[in-house]
Amino acid sequence: MKNEKHRICLKDSNLKVTPQRLAVLDALNSLNNHPTAEKIKEFVVKYHPSIAVGTIYKTLESFVEKGLVKKVKTERDVMRYDAILENHHHLYCEDTEHIEDFFDDNLDKMLEQYFKKKRIPNFKVKDVKLHVIGTFGNKKT
Repeated sequence: MKNEKHRICLKDSNLKVTPQRLAVLDALNSLNNHPTAEKIKEFVVKYHPSIAVGTIYKTLESFVEKGLVKKVKTERDVMRYDAILENHHHLYCEDTEHIEDFFDDNLDKMLEQYFKKKRIPNFKVKDVKLHVIGTFGNKKT
C-alpha cells in the first residue's frame, strides 16, 4: 500500500518511478523528526546498499524542486527535510534539536489576516511558516 502511494506521488509530480526514488521516499516517511540528508542516506544505504550516495542527495533535491518535501533549517544551520506538506509550523527544541510539527488553523487564519492588513508594498505573501524556538519539558539546572 505504502509503495503504491509513493508510486502515485512520483507520477503526479512527473517523476519516473525508480527504485532509488522509492527508497528515498520510504526513508522520508519512515524516519521521524525531520531527518537530515545524512540520516536519510544511512537509512537508504542500510536497506539498499547498491544505491549510490550521490543519487540519494540528487533525489532529495529533485523532491524539493517538485514540492514533494520541504527543507527546514534549524538554529544550528542544519538542513532537515519535511515530508508533511499540509500547512503547519515547527516547534524547535534547542536542547535536543527535536522538531515538533504544530498544526493550528486559528493561528494560520490570524497570520493570514495580519499580513492582509499590513499590505506590505511590492510584496506578495505566498506562505507563512513559524519556527518557534524553545525547550520541551522541565530542564534541571
